[in-house]
Amino acid sequence: MFESEILENGFMEGDKEHSNSSFAEVDPGKPASLTWQRRLDNEGNALSSFSLSLKEMIHMAPIGVRLWRYIREETAKGKGIIINPFVRRPVTSCHGVPLGGIGAGSIGRSYIGEFQRWQLFPRICEEKPVLANQFSKFYTEKGNGFAYEVLCGRSNRTIRIMIRDGSHSDIHETLSSMELPDDMTYRVFVSRSNGEKYSTVLSPRSPELLKENEVSGIESWDWNLNGHNSTYHALFPRAWTVYEGEPDPDLKIVCRQISPFIPHNYKESSFPVSVFTFSLHNTGKTTADVTLLFTWAYAKLESKIANAKPVSLGFQNSVGGLSEFSGQHTNSKMTMRDGVRGVLLHHKQANYIQYRTANGLPPVTFAVATREIDGIQVSECPCFVISGNSTGMTAKEMWHQIKEHGSFDGLNSAETLVTSEPGSSIGAAVAASVTIPSEAVRTVTFSLAWDCPEVRFTSGKTYYRRYTKFYGIHGNAAADIAHDAILEHGKWESEIEAWQRPILQDKRLPEWYPITLFNELYYLNSGGTVWTDGSPPLHSLASIVGSKFSLDRSSLGLKSIVDVSHQNDTATDILGRMITKLEQIHTPVASNSAFGTNLLQKGDENIGQFLYLEGIEYHMWNTYDVHFYSSFALVSLFPKLELSIQRDFAAAVMMHDPSKIKLLHDGKWVPRKVLGAVPHDIGINDPWFEVNAYNLYDTDRWKDLNPKFVLQIYRDVVATGDKKFAQAVWPSVYVAMAYMDQFDKDGDGMIENEGFPDQTYDTWSVSGVSAYSGGLWVAALQAASAMARVVGDKGSENYFWHKFQKAKVVYQKLWNGSYFNYDNSDQSTSSSIQADQLAGQWYSRACGLLPIVDENKARSALEKIYNFNVLKLKDGRRGAVNGMLPDGNVDMSSMQSREIWSGVTYAVAATMIHEDLVDMAFQTAGGIYEAAWSEGGLGYSFQTPEAWNTYDEYRSLGYMRPLAIWAMQWALTRPKLPRQVTEKEVDEISSLQHHAGFSRVASLLKLPEEEASRGVIQVFYDYTCKMMWM
Repeated sequence: MFESEILENGFMEGDKEHSNSSFAEVDPGKPASLTWQRRLDNEGNALSSFSLSLKEMIHMAPIGVRLWRYIREETAKGKGIIINPFVRRPVTSCHGVPLGGIGAGSIGRSYIGEFQRWQLFPRICEEKPVLANQFSKFYTEKGNGFAYEVLCGRSNRTIRIMIRDGSHSDIHETLSSMELPDDMTYRVFVSRSNGEKYSTVLSPRSPELLKENEVSGIESWDWNLNGHNSTYHALFPRAWTVYEGEPDPDLKIVCRQISPFIPHNYKESSFPVSVFTFSLHNTGKTTADVTLLFTWAYAKLESKIANAKPVSLGFQNSVGGLSEFSGQHTNSKMTMRDGVRGVLLHHKQANYIQYRTANGLPPVTFAVATREIDGIQVSECPCFVISGNSTGMTAKEMWHQIKEHGSFDGLNSAETLVTSEPGSSIGAAVAASVTIPSEAVRTVTFSLAWDCPEVRFTSGKTYYRRYTKFYGIHGNAAADIAHDAILEHGKWESEIEAWQRPILQDKRLPEWYPITLFNELYYLNSGGTVWTDGSPPLHSLASIVGSKFSLDRSSLGLKSIVDVSHQNDTATDILGRMITKLEQIHTPVASNSAFGTNLLQKGDENIGQFLYLEGIEYHMWNTYDVHFYSSFALVSLFPKLELSIQRDFAAAVMMHDPSKIKLLHDGKWVPRKVLGAVPHDIGINDPWFEVNAYNLYDTDRWKDLNPKFVLQIYRDVVATGDKKFAQAVWPSVYVAMAYMDQFDKDGDGMIENEGFPDQTYDTWSVSGVSAYSGGLWVAALQAASAMARVVGDKGSENYFWHKFQKAKVVYQKLWNGSYFNYDNSDQSTSSSIQADQLAGQWYSRACGLLPIVDENKARSALEKIYNFNVLKLKDGRRGAVNGMLPDGNVDMSSMQSREIWSGVTYAVAATMIHEDLVDMAFQTAGGIYEAAWSEGGLGYSFQTPEAWNTYDEYRSLGYMRPLAIWAMQWALTRPKLPRQVTEKEVDEISSLQHHAGFSRVASLLKLPEEEASRGVIQVFYDYTCKMMWM
């Protein structure tokens, strides 16, 4: 084990406020010592999605039909859907470190420089790049001409848009394939005195420019870079692109990208901003004049379809759909402060009672800025026209201006707003010029910020993001955020460097591990994360139909609280009154909701509430059975956010929602959520208020959720030492344990699975006592006893300890001499070797509890898993397959038994570390690195999927569970945990008395008996499926 003073897990340093009074300066032009790397000429991988076997298709056909109906019904109601397998998402394998902090929206950026994977609104993820956003470089030889380069390129890609009857929103026909122009760039200009000229886009592939686009002028740019000497380096939350003498042999350019992801920092880490610092090293013998250019704009498609009207289609970009072409969007110059200058792009439209984008989403303002300091000269082009009839210079004319003059100083640009016309797309540009002597280095820093303060869900409820506590809620903060980032990012980098350096320099670790450890954190940025300010929601008119209210009818004169241009005073005043009234109307959050802020104790800080999706394709917030694995990242780095999530689930345990949902599995209607059950997720359309979006099975009958809740709660209490938190959630822990008592059918202290996939492996059925759920239950009983000791409940402490001892004896019966059987149902797959069989043992060790199985048995089982589940699959280069039969063949009994789950493999590796099998752990987890992150792998970098199968076909790119690699780091650092007693004397009389009370609670929580009757067709179908599986 690694005994060290590493503070990454957050135990020893706690969550003290970070001081910015002093910091060690970090060279932005020097990549970190260990990084994930790709050359810019790397073509990437063609990704293969999973497919079902014939048996699986037959078995799941009824579910597919019900899912199709569910999607149609929910979509017709304007609601979100948890998954849509009938629509293929576009996928690529060139992703890199995303932009922004946590929970304020995310913008992806590929290793070849594309701005892509836009996630500014809940559940909306647009993969395609917005092609007007790029960096470029122009350079001329001093007094004798010039050359220019675009620092981001675009490969040949095809976009398809579907419309119905000329409508912009419905799906009907497919447009012909077309290429999109690449007009979002950073650019640089350099001039020397020897007359040499260079001109190229800094991308290894040249796109076929859209010939039909006669306005943008993108086709006039040069795209000649081969990328052989240009390398991308990634170590989240930073990335570096090194252009090593390419194409100018005497100029080395390093672009360093950084975002404010700072452990234990709950202010800057919430900011929607990234900073790009260009280090320019002139290795030539002459002075070079360099101009960098940053453009920001939107893309557009135009086409004609047979039997349809000509349409102008907005590429679903940063704000989605057709919004960019609706008109009335405005660009303007920023007001200079501390030398920071730039442009603002206001993406908003007057829509009913509030400013909204054209498709009803909240407004967004982007800021692009740089700083005029140390000889750097800045100029702006507040508007150029990408397409349409808006007045102003075209992209081609903008390019010509900077190419001829090296700045925009000659433009007669207005200081006032420039407004787009309907059907037009506009962009803006900022240029920074600097002179670099021979053998000198100069740096130029840009920032990109966005301000989208509101989070609106389909229920009509609106929340404010965390960063608005520091910048306000009015949507006018983009300039301030961009300004502050340029001035403060050096402090961020110093803290990030201090956090990462000890792990990067630890020679006991294989090189791939720290790189992957940090880069897997990308998901806390681009996993659809939302971080609110912790206030109750606002409501729209649609969501308060049943509420009576009246606007203030006093004389006019209210101070306007909304910045509305070109609007009369009466409209502004009434608008202000309406918004004020809607702010006052909200459902009491203490009433039947999972709003955990109500569990905050006196003196506790309301850090806000946190949401992240189970996966980019699986739209459920805070899926709890998966959070069980990924939560190690949050409790290690942002423990206050982890406690916030746990408070929400503690509140949810006490919820009862009898409204009915229809199950996809069998079409039955069941209550959405019953008292005592831990919900599968916190919701989709109305998070916190309408939980359990998942509807494949009845998760109130799942056997892993409640034990996982108890285990996570105790681990978090141990990690933070927060006894007030323990006191606040203890009633929910007790109720969660009492609820599970109904699943101990024979009274032996052990719960039994019920013959369907009633745990996180939701296509892999299990019956009776099982290694996975049974082990979690044994561990949870011990954790509940330990938790009771923390809160001073002696009776519960002894009672749960007594039940722990009983259940542990039953669990041992699964032992077959070398590992624990999958379950005790005596079916053909009961002896399957499950990779995750020691999940209970893993968490017990992680919490500092006693092991639930003997050390020798734990090691034997792990060795079996390693030799079978790991090594028998492609020589250990793919991770641990979930199920392996004793004869060495993969368990093909279900889709999930034959899959490798990246997060589970990390968890198995963490278990190995806890059992001092460190080398084995790194060999096991190394398979995930080989498959997902290595250059010779499958191309899953920065989108690690939930699973891939033995044919290297992925399922669910961009998933929550792989954050479990932080469980390995947790195990490696071995924080000091409370010492557990090895024996406990239990007062039998006291235990019996407590049993009576516990049983009364449990009986009140018991679910009604399930209906036994089935239709003849259903019986025949189930029998047929069973025969096919035998």
